[in-house]
Amino acid sequence: MAPKVLISDKLSAAAVQIFQERGVEADIKLGLDKEELARTIENYDGLAIRSATKVTEKVLDRAKKLRVIGRAGIGVDNVDLAAATARGIIVMNTPFGNSITTAEHTITLMLALARQIPAADASTQAGKWEKNRFLGVEITGKTLGIIGCGNIGSIVADRALALKMKVIAYDPYLSPEHAVDIGVEKVELEELLRRADFISLHTPLTEKTRNIIDARALAAAKRGVRIVNCARGGLADEVALRAALDSEQVAGAAFDVFSVEPAVDNPLFGHPNVVCTPHLGASTMEAQENVALQIAEQMSDYLLRGAISNAVNFPSITAEEAPRLKPFIKLAEQLGSFAGQVTESSLKSVKLLYEGHVAAMNTRALTSAAIAGLLKPLLQDVNMVSAPIVARERGISVEETKRDAESDYESLVTLTVVTERQERSIQGTVFADGRPRVVSIKGIKMDAEFGPSMLYVTNVDKPGFIGHFAGILGDAGINIATFHLGRQSAGGDAISLVEVDGSVPPEVIDRVRKLPHVQHVRALTF
Repeated sequence: MAPKVLISDKLSAAAVQIFQERGVEADIKLGLDKEELARTIENYDGLAIRSATKVTEKVLDRAKKLRVIGRAGIGVDNVDLAAATARGIIVMNTPFGNSITTAEHTITLMLALARQIPAADASTQAGKWEKNRFLGVEITGKTLGIIGCGNIGSIVADRALALKMKVIAYDPYLSPEHAVDIGVEKVELEELLRRADFISLHTPLTEKTRNIIDARALAAAKRGVRIVNCARGGLADEVALRAALDSEQVAGAAFDVFSVEPAVDNPLFGHPNVVCTPHLGASTMEAQENVALQIAEQMSDYLLRGAISNAVNFPSITAEEAPRLKPFIKLAEQLGSFAGQVTESSLKSVKLLYEGHVAAMNTRALTSAAIAGLLKPLLQDVNMVSAPIVARERGISVEETKRDAESDYESLVTLTVVTERQERSIQGTVFADGRPRVVSIKGIKMDAEFGPSMLYVTNVDKPGFIGHFAGILGDAGINIATFHLGRQSAGGDAISLVEVDGSVPPEVIDRVRKLPHVQHVRALTF
């Protein structure tokens, strides 16, 4: 059956065509309120949105089939990301589709602010000729301070440099080398405020960046500064900014985004030195088309091929690597599941070692799968998407190491679990047939496939064990599908991994446990 996607915000018709051409059913239902969306979403594998649709936890509670949410645009403020992640729903955006148009809008607002274009236009069209009233400033030779020099900020810097501005940037994640490459001077926030003639905001809205331009920052800024915000409402304290405008500490402001949207009332409105637009940063024909086409491609690739790109809550997996990665994801998840089912004390840390060809793959996705498999026997409601966050919240450290092949296998994955009592390792690989295998448990070599129902037995290697063990299962009417045995040495520790048809009752487990030389027995399901 073809996957189904609900489009709940207006997207380009070309996006709908992409879904259909790729074999994904797409239904368009615009203007749904939260209740209607909650009732509708349960039938869909994907949800394509822009900024109008609010994807709340209540909506996600009804989304039993939902696998992916695609946001045609950058911000995912309208999606309950934590709730989506907990349910294993991939949340994608299109971080680069709006970059050029948002950067151009920033430059446009800066120029309009410098030359008072909106007020001059209104005055002239009203029949006035107030040539002496509108005295602007040049931007050539002025200093532009960019707060947040990521993708869009870098494009703004490039355009500003072409306009012969001096560009300084505050961004904790901007390396000095990259700053040199893009032609900006990296500075601290205090220096930027002190030196900038124009300030442009290009950072996400987080608890650290909320009101980054507050009363204190405005007081520290160069007198007569002009501030542009085409990033996110809430980056500037609008009440404090209005006061700074009234006192002429700030010469002007141009805002495309506001703390509350739609912005029908705002402290900045009505000031003669303020230019406002209704969140038009992405509103060009090219940008609207680009993000719609991009999200349709991304969602189709995920639903049909397992490829993940531009996800905000999971590592990317390209369409090319997805088929190669799939059996190793299964291997990692099953190794984790084995460890989780036999672990009896509190987890402290997990170590994953990737050797050989697998080390060159997308190991972040494999690690997520392994952690999900490990935690699921203990927590149940955990998945590949939520597993790393759940592990972090519970104080379980995760260590990942890669190295060239040093084993007998082209690819080898070693999962080591450290608990309060012990350290236990299991190793696995994927052979040419694409089926995962266990090749070592606690350092004891074996070659076993995972089965739906298995018994894991550790014992001292003594004659008669296999016969007595098989006899107990036979007496209980339990058929042995496969039997894999490994041992350290003759008479030493041995491990049996036995696939059986159907589940094994607790009383049968107890009988096996009472056999001479048996140290441990556990029923496993995969």
